[in-house]
Amino acid sequence: MARAATTSDVFNALAEPKRRQLVDLLASGERSVTDLVRLLELTQPAVSKHLRVLRDVGIVHVRDDGRQRLYRLDPLSLRPIHDWVAPYQHLWNRRFEALDNVLDELQRQEERDDGSE
Repeated sequence: MARAATTSDVFNALAEPKRRQLVDLLASGERSVTDLVRLLELTQPAVSKHLRVLRDVGIVHVRDDGRQRLYRLDPLSLRPIHDWVAPYQHLWNRRFEALDNVLDELQRQEERDDGSE
C-alpha cells in the first residue's frame, strides 16, 4: 500500500512534533512567522517549511500584512482527527473512573489511618 503524501493528509502532516507545536501556538490566535521562529527556537527556513506543509493540507491559512506573513489555525481542518479519536473516548473514560475509585479508596484508607492514631 502506497503511503499518502505528507502534503495531502492531516494525520501525516501532524505526525511531525514541530508541526504539532505550531498548531498549539496558533490555537491561541494569529501569529507572524517571526513570532513562531522565536517561540520554537528554530530557523526561519525550518519554520516556513513546516508551515508550508500545514498550509498545503489546510490546517493553517496565511495572509499578508505589510511585510509580515500572518498564520492562523483552521480548526475545522482538524475534524478528521477528532472523528477518528472520538470512538475511543469511552476507553479512557473507563480508565479515569477506575483511577477515581482507586484514589477514593486511598483517601478513605488515609482517613482511617489518621483516626486510629
